[in-house]
Amino acid sequence: MNHQNEIPAALGAPLEGGFYAGRIMIAGGPYALIVAPKDEGERNDAAWLDSEDRAEGADSYCDGMQNTKAMAAAGSELAEWALGLNIGGHADWYIPSQDELEIIYRNLKPTARTNSLYGRSGVNASAVPPTHAYTAGLPAQTAAPDFVEGGAQAFVNEWYWSSTQHASDDAYAWYQYFNYGNQSYNYKSAELRARAVRRFAI
Repeated sequence: MNHQNEIPAALGAPLEGGFYAGRIMIAGGPYALIVAPKDEGERNDAAWLDSEDRAEGADSYCDGMQNTKAMAAAGSELAEWALGLNIGGHADWYIPSQDELEIIYRNLKPTARTNSLYGRSGVNASAVPPTHAYTAGLPAQTAAPDFVEGGAQAFVNEWYWSSTQHASDDAYAWYQYFNYGNQSYNYKSAELRARAVRRFAI
């Protein structure tokens, strides 16, 4: 089904069980990315995995659903939680990949703080269109009122898990810091926040 005409102009607008967060390219096709409502689709105390074992198949920088299924197969309670959600009549929620989570920060940034300029922060080949490194002021704070710091749907100024594990060290997975946008990694057993997403082809 082609949803092209259903995509709102405004980022943060309600759409298909959640809120529109931007576009991502996965396996050569564009998708609309939907963030789950905060009260039903966010955790604040979740380990990526209770062990330091490798989750075979959770290596995609763009495909969070693939990663989340791989996490669940490895025994991740966080992944099982996301895959078990049914919000707004939709049961295809998952933990966003590293690139999906970067798109969400870029488009729904809660604060007006200076962005991270470390390394390649903001470089995202999966975004539509592809994006370059952050500047101090870009991305700017979101214009979506509910996602502004303190808003009903706003991301907290903390670390959120992505579903992308570290490519060369089985003990770690990637996260996005929603205070100023830094992407880094932590032990999988660390308890960080997580926000579910879903997507549909456009």
